[in-house]
Amino acid sequence: MENSTLREKNDDRPMSRYQWVIVAVATMLMMMEGYDVQAMAFTASAVTEDLGLTGAELGFLLSGGLIGMALGTAGVGPFADRHGRRPVLLVAMTVTVVGLFMTAMASSLPEMLAWRVVTGLGIGGTMTSGVVLVSEYANSKYRALALSIYSSGFPIGATLGGLAAVPLINTFGWQGVFNVGGIATALAIAAVALFIPESIDHLAAKFRSGRKQALQRAEQIALRLKVDGPVVLSAARDGGQTRRRNAYATLLSRENRKGTLMLWAIYFMVMASFYFVSSWTPRLLTETGLTAEQGIFGGLVVMAGGLVGNVLYGSCAARWDARKVMACFAVVSALLMVAFVSTASTLFLALAMGLLLGVFINGCMAALYTIAPMTYSADLRSTGVGTAMGFGRVGSILSPIAVGGLLDIGWTPIALYVLLAVIILLAAGIVPRLPSRQNAAGQGAEAQTELPRAGNTAERQEAGKGQP
Repeated sequence: MENSTLREKNDDRPMSRYQWVIVAVATMLMMMEGYDVQAMAFTASAVTEDLGLTGAELGFLLSGGLIGMALGTAGVGPFADRHGRRPVLLVAMTVTVVGLFMTAMASSLPEMLAWRVVTGLGIGGTMTSGVVLVSEYANSKYRALALSIYSSGFPIGATLGGLAAVPLINTFGWQGVFNVGGIATALAIAAVALFIPESIDHLAAKFRSGRKQALQRAEQIALRLKVDGPVVLSAARDGGQTRRRNAYATLLSRENRKGTLMLWAIYFMVMASFYFVSSWTPRLLTETGLTAEQGIFGGLVVMAGGLVGNVLYGSCAARWDARKVMACFAVVSALLMVAFVSTASTLFLALAMGLLLGVFINGCMAALYTIAPMTYSADLRSTGVGTAMGFGRVGSILSPIAVGGLLDIGWTPIALYVLLAVIILLAAGIVPRLPSRQNAAGQGAEAQTELPRAGNTAERQEAGKGQP
């Protein structure tokens, strides 16, 4: 173990308190993102009344944040791979704060739409950097569980935001929802600055390229992780490839093309299915005969199932191959989508099926955070994950729009759910074939550089005896 790299030691040792702190802070960020993304939905009625918006104009506002997220997730990756995950995360969160406060100050549709896109850019960058950092700092045994806990922050934040929206609007107007989101995100920036370290893989690549300051930063991280022995860093096997070539071009190189195209397809199909369920379930339940209130409650039940689904997926993926677990979740989701809409006319059965559907469809979303980082080497990870998330966002934007068009030409709710069930079944067939480079960052180095801990000779001797 003494010659093992810092990343390998982190992968193989039990999770320390500091590693769980990193997961907790990252999960808090996802709660902020869940709140921020849904803020426009929370305030839709109040904003429409205040600005005199039409339905189409409100639709643009509701899509503005998603469009920004698609651009942010796809565009931030090369910056994070080049300049580091932590600084890009802090910048992205700052952009989110600015977007939220400026949205609260907007007095017209163009202003608000512009700032919603800006907010989405920040949220997309935050999510991309956050998932990579959680993936790298969780150990091998609990990585899937840690990523599932991380992704569960989104529905929690959205739910809490929904509960807080009414009293905030009644007290401070719709602006209060965005101002509170800005304040909470600003406080989260302080937590990130205190507790979230730089990526070990990024530091290893920087050290190998001649950045000697990576040595001190790696030593500081090792102390906080309580890792014994001398610090050893290694660059990824193809660490120079991305620096020599355009990062996006590298995603489609011969080595990465298969995994990239498969991952894009999986993200698109899963997120299209998820956002169909989350966006259209209340309306489609009313089409099957339920009241508007029952339809809304059915939609809430589906989202509530996500709190269980994220952790259930993580627990299963900690025991078995994460890709096969996701495939099983996707198959069950497809079956439950058909069962859900088939029993929609009976409220009790619809709620029971809806709860189960929420568990498994949200589990599929949690799985995306697990399978994406393992598809790429360290120096391409942020770009790869971010681009896949961008393709997924395209699916999330197009799916609700396409469903509306199909309804207009006479499609029934059952036909729509069957269509999306087939789509997620296709994703289930692709996932097990997805290439995995889960251990590439820690084990595939061409060369390793051993970095003795800073300090005098006695301190280094103590380090060699296993003292942190």
